[in-house]
Amino acid sequence: MGDPRRRGGGVDPAELDDHHLLKELETIHRTRHETLLYGSADALVAHSSRMAELEAEYLRRHPDRQVVSGRTRRGARSRCT
Repeated sequence: MGDPRRRGGGVDPAELDDHHLLKELETIHRTRHETLLYGSADALVAHSSRMAELEAEYLRRHPDRQVVSGRTRRGARSRCT
């Protein structure tokens, strides 16, 4: 499988077990707002890239995850009417 540490930082999401992937996602989502407000441009780019990698891996593993109707465009629109 090669070296799980990558040039961009962090462990390759494909190398994480489900528990650690979810922990990484929780952490990155929790720190997003602070990075947006106070991080450098480079920090925001790195954060965005890492978040996209982690989310893509989660979606790859869980293509049939539950989608709540209120979290869709149609569902959101129906709350406004």
